Amino acid sequence: MKVLAGGTFNNIHKGHVFFISECKKLGDFLVIVIANDSTVLKRKKLLRNAEKRKESVESLGIADSVIIGNEKNHLEIIEKERPDIIALGYDQKMPGLEEKTKELGLKIIRIKKLEGYSTRANIR
Repeated sequence: MKVLAGGTFNNIHKGHVFFISECKKLGDFLVIVIANDSTVLKRKKLLRNAEKRKESVESLGIADSVIIGNEKNHLEIIEKERPDIIALGYDQKMPGLEEKTKELGLKIIRIKKLEGYSTRANIR
């Protein structure tokens, strides 16, 4: 089973490692999508560009593939990758995702939060 998950991964911490590890347990092949810079800047401060964030996630050695998301069409990657499962973090929202998953017959699984770890807390 192919699992697709995504995030900003601005400042890798134990909560991210937990999230990616839990996603990996859901299937045989894990694709992590790194939010592109313009998407991040719409919602939060950008600490490192997408390439650097991609390298950080790759260096963990957990994901089978790490890609940078599409700025104009967030759902295009789902169509291209054709995962069986989309794993979301406890606080992630993706407009249009529910309709797309129904259309493609995908399952959404929400990963619980590892208490005490967040990027905001690390920045402070």
